[in-house]
Amino acid sequence: MSNQNIYDNDTFFAGYSELRSREINSNNMLEQPAMKEMLPDQTGKIVLDLGCGCGANCIEFIKNGASNVVGVDISEKMLSVAKEEAHHDNIEYINMSMTDISTLNQKFDLVYSSLAFHYIEDFEKLCKDIYELLNENGVLLFSQEHPLITATIDGNGHYNKDENGRKVSYTFSNYNEPGERYVHWYVDGVRKYHRTFSDTINSLAKAGFKIEEVCEPQPQPWAMDKWPALYDEFIKPSFLIVKARKV
Repeated sequence: MSNQNIYDNDTFFAGYSELRSREINSNNMLEQPAMKEMLPDQTGKIVLDLGCGCGANCIEFIKNGASNVVGVDISEKMLSVAKEEAHHDNIEYINMSMTDISTLNQKFDLVYSSLAFHYIEDFEKLCKDIYELLNENGVLLFSQEHPLITATIDGNGHYNKDENGRKVSYTFSNYNEPGERYVHWYVDGVRKYHRTFSDTINSLAKAGFKIEEVCEPQPQPWAMDKWPALYDEFIKPSFLIVKARKV
C-alpha cells in the first residue's frame, strides 16, 4: 500500500494550517501539554521527530538543550514552512515517509512523534525500526488518535445526548477489526489505520521496548476554562500517549 501524503493536498493543507493557527485547538489545549509533561530531559541529546510537520517541536527541543534534531515528514508543504519558520543550524529536515526511517544513518537518544502514527499501516515494523535507531536507554514518546476514535469503520462514532441536549455517552463499533479507516477531514478519503490498545502495546513489547508510561490525557482546569468543550474528554479520550524505553 502506497503512503498517502494528504498534507500536500492544497485544500487539506489550507484547512489544517488554519486549525493549527488557532490558540484553541486540541493540540494546544490537551495533547501537547500532556506530551510536554512526559518528555525526558533533552539536554545534549540527539532527537528524531517523526511527522515533524512545521517544525514547532524541533525548535522546542533545541531550546530545551538538544544538541541535534532531525525532523522527518512526508509533506513537502509542511517542511517548506518548517525550513522557513523553524530553522536552526542544528536542525535537519528530511522529506521522507516514516516507513523508510531504517535508511537513516545515525542513532538517537529520543524519538518523538505527535499525532502521526495512526497514518502508519505496519506498526510492528515501525516499532522495530525505531528500536534499532535508538541508543541504549533511548526513549520513544508518541501520541496518536485513541483507538476508540479510530475504531468505527464508517467514521460515524458519535456522542449521545440526554433530553436537555447534554452529551452523556459515546457510541463506537468495530473495535476489534483493525485496519484501514477512511474519514472526511477537510477532504474526503483521508486514510488512517485503526489498532486496538493491545495491538499498540504488544507491538512495542515485541520490538523490545519497556513501557514506562501510558496516558489518555484529561484536560486541565485552565484548558477547560478557555474551552469548555473539553469536558467531552471525560466521556471518552481523544488521544493515546505512550512513553517507552530501549533496554
